[in-house]
Amino acid sequence: MDLGLKGLRAIVTGGSKGIGRRCAELFADEGAHVALCARNAAEVTETVVALQARGITAFGQAVDVADRGALEAWVAASAAALGGIDMVVANVSALAVQDDEDAWRRGFETDLMHSVRTVNAAMPFLEASKAASITLISSVSGREIDFTGPAYGAFKAALVHYAQGLAFRLAGKGIRANTVSPGNTYFEGGIWQWIEQNNQSLFAEAMALNPTGRMAAPEEVARGVVFLASPASSFTTGTNLVIDGALTRGVQL
Repeated sequence: MDLGLKGLRAIVTGGSKGIGRRCAELFADEGAHVALCARNAAEVTETVVALQARGITAFGQAVDVADRGALEAWVAASAAALGGIDMVVANVSALAVQDDEDAWRRGFETDLMHSVRTVNAAMPFLEASKAASITLISSVSGREIDFTGPAYGAFKAALVHYAQGLAFRLAGKGIRANTVSPGNTYFEGGIWQWIEQNNQSLFAEAMALNPTGRMAAPEEVARGVVFLASPASSFTTGTNLVIDGALTRGVQL
């Protein structure tokens, strides 16, 4: 299937590893130009070089997405480097799963407000695009009560509600908005590898909940993200795509 991405321009937050990295690579493989940010400058540089080797324009900066000024400056610089923005993928999470006030503060600034600010900063460019889309990365923790803390699940649920509102309000402008809710996703350097190495009982508990007997690979989630963001999914908006290997049991109506 041709996703219609050739020549389009995508920005991805948290694009140097895991789901974000695979999204950036899949966009590039389909001929889209890509801008990304992440906190680690060396990882950003390495990712940009790898994307450029695919024959597309790539741009990246080291950014703490909780820093509003830095985030907005990156969006503007990305638009300048790519010649505009067609697709926004907001992927960063603070992974604040503790049950304390700090988790609420971190989740608000990183999970929720980084998504809102990225969308707002990109909006003038999306309004000028003929294939505009917004894709926010939520989590199955926003759909049901699990072993994460209350703040994490609450903000992930808020992202779904926010995207649904965007979809309704922006439909007349031809701008689509969706969310993707991954289940547990394992990759080198990711949170689940850390848990496997440092909290074996929690890792075993999580694995026991997965009916498939494994966790997702970033590729499996990124494919859904890139499809939703692409013109091939042109009539899909206001949707929350759950990619969890049947981990959750709630019925999504």
